[in-house]
Amino acid sequence: MIDMIKKRDGRIIPFNSEKITRAIYLAASEAAKKEGRTADYSVAEALTDDAIAFINKKFAGQVPTVEEVQDAVVRTLIKTGHAKTSEIYILYRAERTRIRDSKNRLMQDIHNITFLDSEDADIKRENANIDGNTPMGIMLQYGSAVSKEFCKKFVIKPEHAMAHERGDIHIHDMDFLNMGTTTCCQIDISKLFDGGFSTGHGFLREPNDVLSYAALAAIAIQANQNDQHGGQSIPKFDYDMAKGVMKSFQKRLKENISKFAEIELELSDGELDEFVDSVIAQYGAIRSIEFSSEEREKLSKCIEGAIAGRLEACTGEAAAISRKMAEFALNRSLKEVDKQTYQAMEAFVHNLNTMHSRAGAQVPFSSINFGTDMTPEGRLVSKNLMLAQEHGLGNGETPIFPILIFKVKDGINLSETDPNYDLFKLACRVSSKRLFPNFSFLDAPFNKPYYQKGKPETEVTYMGCRTRVMGNIFGEEVATGRGNISFSSMNLPRIGLNHGIILGERTEPDMEGFYRELDEKIELTVNQLVERFEIQGSKRVKNFPFLMGQGAWIHSDELGPDDKIRDVIKHGSLTIGFIGLAETLTALIGEHHGESERAQKLGLEIVEHMRKRADEACQKHSLNFALIATPAEGLSGRFLNIDKKQYGVIDGVTDKEYYTNSFHIPVGYKLSAYDKIGKEAPYHEFTNGGHISYVELDGDPSDNLEAFESIVKHMATTGIGYGSINHPVDRCPSCGYTGIIRDVCPECGIIEGQNGIRFERIRRITGYLVGTVDRFNDAKKSEVKDRVKHV
Repeated sequence: MIDMIKKRDGRIIPFNSEKITRAIYLAASEAAKKEGRTADYSVAEALTDDAIAFINKKFAGQVPTVEEVQDAVVRTLIKTGHAKTSEIYILYRAERTRIRDSKNRLMQDIHNITFLDSEDADIKRENANIDGNTPMGIMLQYGSAVSKEFCKKFVIKPEHAMAHERGDIHIHDMDFLNMGTTTCCQIDISKLFDGGFSTGHGFLREPNDVLSYAALAAIAIQANQNDQHGGQSIPKFDYDMAKGVMKSFQKRLKENISKFAEIELELSDGELDEFVDSVIAQYGAIRSIEFSSEEREKLSKCIEGAIAGRLEACTGEAAAISRKMAEFALNRSLKEVDKQTYQAMEAFVHNLNTMHSRAGAQVPFSSINFGTDMTPEGRLVSKNLMLAQEHGLGNGETPIFPILIFKVKDGINLSETDPNYDLFKLACRVSSKRLFPNFSFLDAPFNKPYYQKGKPETEVTYMGCRTRVMGNIFGEEVATGRGNISFSSMNLPRIGLNHGIILGERTEPDMEGFYRELDEKIELTVNQLVERFEIQGSKRVKNFPFLMGQGAWIHSDELGPDDKIRDVIKHGSLTIGFIGLAETLTALIGEHHGESERAQKLGLEIVEHMRKRADEACQKHSLNFALIATPAEGLSGRFLNIDKKQYGVIDGVTDKEYYTNSFHIPVGYKLSAYDKIGKEAPYHEFTNGGHISYVELDGDPSDNLEAFESIVKHMATTGIGYGSINHPVDRCPSCGYTGIIRDVCPECGIIEGQNGIRFERIRRITGYLVGTVDRFNDAKKSEVKDRVKHV
């Protein structure tokens, strides 16, 4: 008779038949409940006896393992006609196995986080914006590891957890799922600043100059990121900061009129204030920092009128003094506000690269959209923001954040006759040196319909990672106050492997089977996103004191602290993502879309199909579903590693350390920059949840700005929505030289490795810059190594 059993950890303990009976009874009870009857415990006892009899016969003189005993129970249930009970028992057994594996995986992850250096542990480099070696970075990773396993075990449905673990789908930011946070937000700074706002640790008054505007904008980004798991964007930065420029100019103008009057008129402090107030009152509202000749004459006359009662001199003398005072005040004020705006933008860039968020482990992930404000104030903001980016940080480092995004629009800044064309040329110059700005294109066919002249909130903007949120089935189709709620991505190459020719199982791809399985995965992803949305929607305003409490999210200012947020977050997007279109096509037909028109046609058909399913999900669930070309940082390696174990190494599919980003042409495939843009441009129309295309240049592109500008203009004409140009940016920490460095610094002559010097190799990965190459995970390091230059 069996009296001992071997546990999975190797321990041998007394055998307890009651555990088998209890498990059979619970499974039978669930099966009986579905049929409207009750289970009989004595039947479970009899089945246990049958199972033990089989075990005694098969394992006579041995100690069976837990798995062998469970196999015997399943055999007994099936053999005795209890098929439905066996199905439930098998599912229960699988779930228990999953939970055990989860615990083991969690302990292994915690071990690696604790004892391994980030150079040796990919888990500590999943997010290149987090230093995995710092105490707060390690603490964040502890919390992330525990939270992920908790969500998979207790929060989400088992089928969603299993699909994630198998690598059919990837639930992004799962560690934040149970907390109900949303991904990102496009903040309306003007609305936030109106009347002031609170960070939760103190109330900040409405700013009154451009320095304060810039400082509070950085604080707002930092505060809002603490309420979300993604990044923050300011969609109309130049328009918002222009108000601060005007306030600064008005203050400077008063001060400079006062300075001149103090010398020329010898007035007391009280008289000076009265005099300046009189001049401004006569002039009326100041509408621009740039005065026309007529406006300058008007200011002179107002000064003359204020002087007239204070000088016994003739009118001619008063007029001369007035003109000198007006010219002095205007010219000096404009010069000073230009300088102050640069200081404000420089401080803004420095703040966002040094201030901490999320327990101090990373800087705020921030994106700034600008370039279309044609007022002198807005132009001053755009110019000085880019000059601050070009100058770099204190030791010449390339700023990681904010991600600058220059909005390109014909009639505003794309043609030589456009008023902001000089800003476009500056954007190209700065990007050629510092990788940013990226470029968004308001005239792309899918962006242009939203544009309303004079309403910057209708200009389509992008997050640095590529997220785009504009369409809205619930009302306002604006950028401000909205963002992505959450997104999950599908393993597209796996579906291609299952139905393509690459495995040698068929000579033609099974496209019917491919689309059938793709639809199943889309439906699974949609249901998982809806499940997560309901968790998010059940949270209350008070759970997000800044995002909702300060009205950063659209319509949240209409709710009270205890109100649930479902009816306001629905204005955001739920996005279905995908990765590895190139590998999918190779698996299906043996070539990717860079290699043939046949593959390109099929690729567009597949992506269009996914977009149609996303649109259908909008109608079915009354939510803003969209298709996103996934920004895959850690995911590209995760899916690949899972599939490599299952399918082995397959040329063109699993033979690298990563899957190709979204719909991109493989990074190692040689073609021209213009051809790459032309191949990828059509996919932007279908990926309404976000997209980006970029090309790789060699050498220093600032040496040929005409070529750089022509590439950006080509993006505009081909229908790209969001694009960027990648190129090497190296920095010598010894002398601060920034440019192209091989093995020897061209400035100071130091050799890499000499005196422990390591040159910084700044590279962009998924469309946004996240630091030096050594901070990338293994898959992304491999991708950077494989990239060819597009000439």
